[in-house]
Amino acid sequence: MNDAAAGVEAKADLVPHGALQRGRLAQSLPTMRELLIGAPLWGGAMVLSAWFGLWLRERTHTFHLSELLLIFGSGALLAWAPSLLLARLAALGRGPETRFAAYLFFLSLGTVAMTAMLYALDYRQFYAQWHAPAGSRTWFFQFAFTSLIAFYQFLVLGLRLYLPIGGAILVGVSLWLAKGRRQWR
Repeated sequence: MNDAAAGVEAKADLVPHGALQRGRLAQSLPTMRELLIGAPLWGGAMVLSAWFGLWLRERTHTFHLSELLLIFGSGALLAWAPSLLLARLAALGRGPETRFAAYLFFLSLGTVAMTAMLYALDYRQFYAQWHAPAGSRTWFFQFAFTSLIAFYQFLVLGLRLYLPIGGAILVGVSLWLAKGRRQWR
């Protein structure tokens, strides 16, 4: 090892671990442009996916179409920023294949989780009228089990609305983001 490389390693050892982590977080933050343009586009893409999934099943005339599309769009919109941040944190300094995998994983997991949470909140709001008074022991059990049932119901019935278009959009967006302007070092 030459003297220049040894000097760089010695300086890296002097930098506190917390400072390295803050720098990593700062590098991973999405830009305002990515948030203002990307989040609505991602939300709109998931609305399109849900609508097309319903159309394929001849369910576009359902009574709650606008509410379903609002839940899918809002879930994707809210999931965009944290998914981007987590994917970038996971793939910082890695190759394009790792960045692609990170975007694919975090965008899909974040979008499904956020949409399922919004669905569960809507589900819970409907059934709250028959639940015990808020704060009681029975209410906590009812809240927990109603939410778990809503998550399960979304996973069984709602996930298929992401296919076939949502999967293709997810792969395309993940590829685009992995090759993006940021080639993290």
